Amino acid sequence: MKNQEAFLGEFIGTYLLVLFGTGAVAVSTLFEQYDGILPVALVWGIAVTLGIYTTRNLCCAHFNPAVSIAMVASRRMSARKLPVYLSAQFTGALAAAFTIYGVFANNIATYESANHIIRGTQASRMSAKMFGEYYYFGGEQTVSMPLAMVAEGLGTFLLILMIFVLTEGCNTGKPGNDLSPMFIGLSLCMVICLFAPLTQAGFNPARDFSPRIVAFVFGWGEAAFPDAKGGFFFVYMFAPVVGGILAGMLFTKVIEPTMDRKLTDCSCCDREEVL
Repeated sequence: MKNQEAFLGEFIGTYLLVLFGTGAVAVSTLFEQYDGILPVALVWGIAVTLGIYTTRNLCCAHFNPAVSIAMVASRRMSARKLPVYLSAQFTGALAAAFTIYGVFANNIATYESANHIIRGTQASRMSAKMFGEYYYFGGEQTVSMPLAMVAEGLGTFLLILMIFVLTEGCNTGKPGNDLSPMFIGLSLCMVICLFAPLTQAGFNPARDFSPRIVAFVFGWGEAAFPDAKGGFFFVYMFAPVVGGILAGMLFTKVIEPTMDRKLTDCSCCDREEVL
């Protein structure tokens, strides 16, 4: 029953996160309704906040494989739970991406026609970016794969470090449980504002991979992926996981020991499940 509840919670939370977040990107691209990065970043931040409030009674409310893996690596969650969390996150993101395509399919076709975009060509990355992220568009603003990996890894590192700081009981200066989801959402908003010009700010393998698969299925083909050099995997899958693990290690090995421990249990889940 606990696994079923955790799956449902992570599925719903990830669905809400990706639905509202990628929906904001789609609206920005198709209708030019947002001026700059900040409004879209705020939507992502509010989406993760709502997701946490909605589901934290069912699960640990990660909605992100990088967060779940960091929690396992830091012994904050049992490795036995990881398959449940990952499967829920990827399927939740997939369902959200299918929803977005279903809602905006006609508008996407109109946008492509108006801009003379043939779906499946490299030029169609301009419409595919509504689903998966890209770090390379050519021209003067080219971003190399190593720089993109650093941006995605560092952004995820900062985000997950803030999650630890804002939720761990050993940090007596953290906000209350009623407010911590809002500050996590603001943290996501801030790192998006910082790194989105370089990589579109993924920081979440499920958020990137599942919508990218939807784009692949609906005609973008190879254009759904950033390049032919493995950039999709190394930038948007590998780098966030590494950044998350490093954040967890920094907190548990360096920051946590220096904090005044007033609570015996600093984890989001039952510690006996880890031991």
